[in-house]
Amino acid sequence: MSESKQTLNSSLGKKLIMALTGLFLCTFLIVHLAGNLQLFSNDDGYSFNVYANFLTHFPPIEVVAYILYACILIHALYAIILTTRNRKARPVRYASAQKSPSSWSSQNMGLLGSILFLFIVIHMGDFWYKYKFTHTVGFKEYRTNLVTGERTVSEFTPAKADFEHSQSFDGDTEIVRVKDLHARVAASFKIWWYVVIYVIAMGALSFHMLHGFQSAFHTIGWTHRKYKPIIYFIGTWLFAVIIPILFAAMPVYYFFIK
Repeated sequence: MSESKQTLNSSLGKKLIMALTGLFLCTFLIVHLAGNLQLFSNDDGYSFNVYANFLTHFPPIEVVAYILYACILIHALYAIILTTRNRKARPVRYASAQKSPSSWSSQNMGLLGSILFLFIVIHMGDFWYKYKFTHTVGFKEYRTNLVTGERTVSEFTPAKADFEHSQSFDGDTEIVRVKDLHARVAASFKIWWYVVIYVIAMGALSFHMLHGFQSAFHTIGWTHRKYKPIIYFIGTWLFAVIIPILFAAMPVYYFFIK
């Protein structure tokens, strides 16, 4: 067996793979949040629907999406393997728990990860799968006057079953016809139990990132005292506070206000 293969099969190698896939997922969180913030736009779902259409029809993005799915599965699989190994190696818990602000997060990463994985399955089944592979998502037609900026919106029924989207022009008017994922999201965010699940999942994300982000950098060797405060600050305030709060704010906003 080659040295590199031995390394990857070791506990350290598995932790390294978890760290790299985890950091890739962190990058995705930022991009996904930036796109989903379009839900706060008061434009009848135009910005969000155009964004969703771009994600599912731009080939480079589609390739990255499949890499993302692979990273989620690999990250979850290796987490299960490492957790199982650790429990077999240490079947009896230590008499005294480690005392630190992030100790609860570090001791419950398996639980937090399980909640997140279950949420991802529900979330993708409700939105991504129905958007890509079913006919349960309707269509919207947006007509925008390029001179005045005025926009009108109406329901659209395509003549062909395989219709996905279109963009055309009628003089100074831009006509965009896209799947109305915004309506699907708005309907889901009016269901109280779905909102509760979403908020709980974002709480789990917060605690998961509180430990996971710093742990990933520790695994790859970025432990220099010069960088640790920066990593701690980003992991705490960006990934464990700001991002989960903004994600959780979306269903709450639609349930109570929109």
